Amino acid sequence: MSDTQESGAWRRLRARPSAVVAAAVLAVLALLAIGAPLLSALEGQDPTTYHDQLIDSARGGVPTGSLGGISADHWLGVEPGTGRDLFSRLLYGAQVSLLVALGATVVQVVIGVVVGLAAGLGNRFLDSVLSRFTDVLVALPMLVFAVALTAVVPEEFPRPLLLIVVIGLLNWGGMSRIVRAQTLSLKKLDHVAAARLGGSGPWRVARRELLPALAAPVITYAAILVPSNIVVEASLSFLGIGVKPPTSSWGQMLSTATTWFRADPVYVLLPAACLFVTVLAFTVLGDAVRGALDPRERSRLRVGVRGFGPRRTRKPAAAAAPDTTKGAAR
Repeated sequence: MSDTQESGAWRRLRARPSAVVAAAVLAVLALLAIGAPLLSALEGQDPTTYHDQLIDSARGGVPTGSLGGISADHWLGVEPGTGRDLFSRLLYGAQVSLLVALGATVVQVVIGVVVGLAAGLGNRFLDSVLSRFTDVLVALPMLVFAVALTAVVPEEFPRPLLLIVVIGLLNWGGMSRIVRAQTLSLKKLDHVAAARLGGSGPWRVARRELLPALAAPVITYAAILVPSNIVVEASLSFLGIGVKPPTSSWGQMLSTATTWFRADPVYVLLPAACLFVTVLAFTVLGDAVRGALDPRERSRLRVGVRGFGPRRTRKPAAAAAPDTTKGAAR
């Protein structure tokens, strides 16, 4: 994309209120995750300390007080069964969930774009081999293979890094399919064909002619992959092979919170609300980015704007001169 096109896309993106709100929400979430140690210290708590005096053992570990034990010392209450501060665990859980989701998305985008471009620009044999391999990967049950891969890894290996590698390596098939389909369509265009006939190699054509045009679908699909990866991380944590205590993540909190739904609904609603807001913000921002980068979308917008503009009034035709020949004949 040229500098003019990039500035135009950025201007159109800022003109969408939904995109601005979604970006602001994601920026706030990122700042909360980055500032988790500072905010936890400001509250005076940490995510690992147990507060047995704040839970009612006679009721099975339900927090004492209203709304899950919300107080001046614990801004969002405490965790049932353990008494750990819920505000601190949500902040540190945001670090793990967003780190795993974004890291896995980067791995998926890199592998998917490379494989998709190779399949779209390669010969028929290479395209067939890579496409069949992608189809097999998409058809495989990812959770089963994730369980198998994580089971053989030593316990001391960092779990967030392990989740990034496993999710990224097992879930790039969708990105590869999109890039391959777009590449097959784009390489028929005149400027791409001219570059190939001019002696440019496949990767030079991909870098200079195809990648700028692939930015819109890749960014849009990547924005959808991020919340999907958060859900996958939650599923793996629920199965006991993801992030393990005392490290917190939204998925792990939500999986343990299901047993406390009736006794302490706040503990369920808080991580669920964080997941919902994150998924919604990424989805809205991805749709806005697609509209700002897609030239066909821009054409439809321009046509719509012209349709609502002031209509041109046609000048009335000059009145025809009265036919006096009949009267004269009479």
